[in-house]
Amino acid sequence: MRRRTAPFIAGNWKMHKSLPEAAALAGAVREAAPGLRPGTLVILPPFTALADCARALAGSEAGLGAQNLHWEDHGAFTGEISASMLVDAGCAYALVGHSERRHVFGESDEDAGRKVRAALRAGLRPILCVGETLEEREAGRTFEVVGRQLAAGLEGIDAAGRAQTIFAYEPVWAIGTGRTASPEQAEEVHAFIRARLAEGAGNEAADCAIILYGGSVKPANAHSLFKERDIDGFLVGGASLEAESFIRIAGEAVKAYKEVQ
Repeated sequence: MRRRTAPFIAGNWKMHKSLPEAAALAGAVREAAPGLRPGTLVILPPFTALADCARALAGSEAGLGAQNLHWEDHGAFTGEISASMLVDAGCAYALVGHSERRHVFGESDEDAGRKVRAALRAGLRPILCVGETLEEREAGRTFEVVGRQLAAGLEGIDAAGRAQTIFAYEPVWAIGTGRTASPEQAEEVHAFIRARLAEGAGNEAADCAIILYGGSVKPANAHSLFKERDIDGFLVGGASLEAESFIRIAGEAVKAYKEVQ
């Protein structure tokens, strides 16, 4: 029986929050973190708010990450941010391959792999997102798409790098739509991801991997989702923009974690 990983809850703020709002929300997360042990809380603010959020979280148990990065370490890439710049801003994590980056901005599976490698070079823990569209799910291509994205995202990554990488399954059809994959649907894909990881790194490494679910996560469904064997936490979108709902989601995950031990 797999030993469950303590809940990992990341909040993707997307393109929201002024600097004062961001600092206030980060401060609320900081205050809540000690009461949510053994869970890990991470916030992913927009680039403009990273420095202020880093100050708000300084010395706390909560972590800071970025929503994107460039795959090169430096160069003539107007408007881009490198992994080392994110480290300088106080980040420990970086989101890679979010569906909005793939489907709105045209980033490829290969782009995601380059970004994972760049994050790891700089000492960041990448959070690699994978997931299918509604059309792909209805065509029975979920495992094909997720498997392809996973393989490209981990291309050239050694065992140590894979151990540092966090994974997030986010069905595109459930992001911001109010539709949520059922616990059984989410678990099926999470189990597939873990099996693929085991093929490349062995069962022990795969068992230790953190695989998050993202897609209209709310306090009302967090508990039932986390109780599934292969769901280790959440990548939260809209519900992370308010401290109360984000903290309640984390609390439900910690409660479920204690029940399944």
